[in-house]
Parts: sequence; structure tokens; C-alpha cells
Amino acid sequence: MANPVLNNTTFKNIVIESDAARMSVKGTVYKSLALLLMVFAAGAFTWKVVNESIDPSAYTSWMFGGLIAGFILAMIITFKPKAAPYLSPVYAAAEGLVLGSVSAIYNNAFAATAPNIIINAVLLTMLCAFIMLIFYRTGFIKVNGTFMRVLSVSLTTILVFYLGSWILSLFGVDMTLLHGATPLSIGISIIITAVAAFSLIMDYYTIEQSANLGAPKYMEWYCAFGFMVTLIWLYLEILSLLAKFASSDR
Repeated sequence: MANPVLNNTTFKNIVIESDAARMSVKGTVYKSLALLLMVFAAGAFTWKVVNESIDPSAYTSWMFGGLIAGFILAMIITFKPKAAPYLSPVYAAAEGLVLGSVSAIYNNAFAATAPNIIINAVLLTMLCAFIMLIFYRTGFIKVNGTFMRVLSVSLTTILVFYLGSWILSLFGVDMTLLHGATPLSIGISIIITAVAAFSLIMDYYTIEQSANLGAPKYMEWYCAFGFMVTLIWLYLEILSLLAKFASSDR
């Protein structure tokens, strides 16, 4: 298990037609940038709604609507890659609605103790993506069997951790020790953030290898979508970590 969208089995069932246009790394980069712009545009809208609204229902409907739409679209794109050129932009917009709302809420909550929490989270996310790209391109971190196995175990552990925490919280178990601003919680967040960052290396590897194998042109959108999934996860983890640091200083 790596990124459920981009991993070493992503193109296993893709049929490559001899006369079909091929994907390229450059094309995937351009489409990733396009999706990123859509995320920012939609996020700016809900950011504005949150900051101008007195009634929380005015933005929660956009936030949860985007969350539900994003999940449904992600499932469709994951199992139907040919739909990626049409649905990926919609997915990006839906996730933008969620991220804009969440970011504005965090920004307002930590306006006094961490006034630059959002810009710091965005910059750190971009920095992580750039550093991981350098690590991959220079061969400082090699994607081999060991790397894939470690990443797979790490991601599975994180999934079990989040799922278990959610189930326990439904039964009224106090999860402050694991999700509050405690040293243990901060340590866990640092580990999860690191795993999210290293997942980008697997994304870079999969995109490059798929282009080298001559995957169909529509897979550029699919790869851009998969990369966006990891990038959004990384941003949210960094934002959560910064919020924990800010809370621990209070």
C-alpha cells in the first residue's frame, strides 16, 4: 500500500493502444499545476465565506458538500482512470471548498498565537514537495523494494491508527493524549507528516516510470489527481502539526 491512487500497480490493468497518444512527465506537471490553481480558486471562495459569515451553516454546507463530493469523485477516478480528464478538475474544486473552509477556521482559531499558521503550512508543504523531488532526482532516496515495503507498512499503520481512533471516539473514549497538544500527539503528527512527505517520492517515481512505459495520454490527468491527493494530505498534516505546536505554547 502506498498512495491508493499512485503506486507500483497503478498501470497494471491499463491497456496501451499502439496508436494512442502517450503521457509525459511535462504534461503531468502542467495538469498538476492546473488542478492546484483550481484548489486555490475554490479555497479562496470558502475562505471568504467563512470570514464574512456570522452563521456557521453558511460555510459548513460548502465544506461538507465539498468533502462528500470529493470522496465520491476520488472513488470514481480511482476505479475509472479514463474519467480523470473530466472529473479531476471537479475533484480539485471540491477539495478546494474543504481546504478553504478548514484553513479559514484554523486561521481564526490561532489568530492570536500563530497569526501566520496558514501561510506557514502552505510554504512548508511546497518546501517538502521540492525537497522530496530533489531527493528523488538526485537518487539520495532510491525507490526500491525496501522503500516500498517500509512505506506500505507505515501507511497501513497510519490508516489503522486513524480508523481505530475514530471508532474509539464514537464510544466516548478520551483521545486527547493522541490527538491533543501533548508531546505524544505532536510526536505522532511528526511521524505521520514525514510519511506523507515521503509518499511524494513514490508519486514522482510512479509518474516517471509510467511516462517511460508509454501510458495513455489521459493518465496525465490521473497522475496529476493522485499527486494532488498526496499534496492535500501533506498540507492538512502540516497544518494540524503547526496547530498542535501553537496550542502547546499557550
